[in-house]
Amino acid sequence: MRYRNVIPAAFVDRPNRFIAHVDLNGHLETVHVKNTGRCRELLLPGAKVFLAGSENPARKTAYDLIAVRKSNGLLINIDSQAPNAVAREWLETQGYDVIRSEYVYGQSRLDFMMERDHERFLMEVKGCTLERNGIGYFPDAPTERGAKHLRELANAAGYQPMLMFVIQMDGIAEVRGNRETDPAFCDALEAARKAGVKIIFLPCHVETDALSYV
Repeated sequence: MRYRNVIPAAFVDRPNRFIAHVDLNGHLETVHVKNTGRCRELLLPGAKVFLAGSENPARKTAYDLIAVRKSNGLLINIDSQAPNAVAREWLETQGYDVIRSEYVYGQSRLDFMMERDHERFLMEVKGCTLERNGIGYFPDAPTERGAKHLRELANAAGYQPMLMFVIQMDGIAEVRGNRETDPAFCDALEAARKAGVKIIFLPCHVETDALSYV
């Protein structure tokens, strides 16, 4: 997936989950943050960030904050909508006859349902933006919703269940549960794995204006 009208800025602060202040050419600009996670190790004062211009003139904020350059030089896409877009691009290369988004199953709305050769598949997608020593971790904030999705997948009858981690940075091939942040999610992840849920790691290449699987 590719963004339009991307420009650099410097991160200043984040008053709440939805907005941030950045220094844009010496001007303090309020921008929309396309990720409600904490991103505490990324959104640090002075960090170089990248903004995509909004095409909606009625919006209160003219830009979306989509990526940040970590202190170690790693460029990380933090757009929480990007993983599903990239996952769909990947699914379209896998020979499925049917790909449906936002599929209601049980008490959840899962990201994808696919059909191929009279088999049905369920897939939930999670974006990974947290990196430590060359390993990806998820989540960066507690997510009861994420654990609920894993329980739904673990108990899916008549489907082949899958969990995909879209890794929103270069050079990372593995994602582990972030137990210190969300032990309940990690327990649900291990239970899902033992129940037969297939875990897929999708490595990606990040540019300031694009995210693509590799």
